[in-house]
Amino acid sequence: MNCKLVKEIMSQKDLTIIKPMATVRKALELMRDKKVKSLIVDKLRASDAYGILTYKNILFSIIANDEDIDLLRVYDVCTKPAYQISQQLDVKYAVQLMVRSNVKRLLVVDNNEIEGILTMTDVMDNYLEDI
Repeated sequence: MNCKLVKEIMSQKDLTIIKPMATVRKALELMRDKKVKSLIVDKLRASDAYGILTYKNILFSIIANDEDIDLLRVYDVCTKPAYQISQQLDVKYAVQLMVRSNVKRLLVVDNNEIEGILTMTDVMDNYLEDI
């Protein structure tokens, strides 16, 4: 893979963001409607960190632990802080972080503001275009 920056291949459009105090039911409905496998969990205040809610979080909390999706809040089950990188980072370092940390998605954050998301799918799609 040529030396590319995260900003060249990250997803920026239609970022699906949910409020941390929303119910897990609302999150599942949003995931279904938007046809996404994860949601960015918004910050509670300017100095807060973003989180991420994935199918894995939901499966663990709801199904494995038999929790109620109407009582549980996104904040209770999301991963926070989410793994974050800069859009100016070389993609190879982002991939190394994904592999070493066993995560499929990295939030792209600069100056503590969300700029996009980089997924393994983004990386693989870009790699396949180059071969």
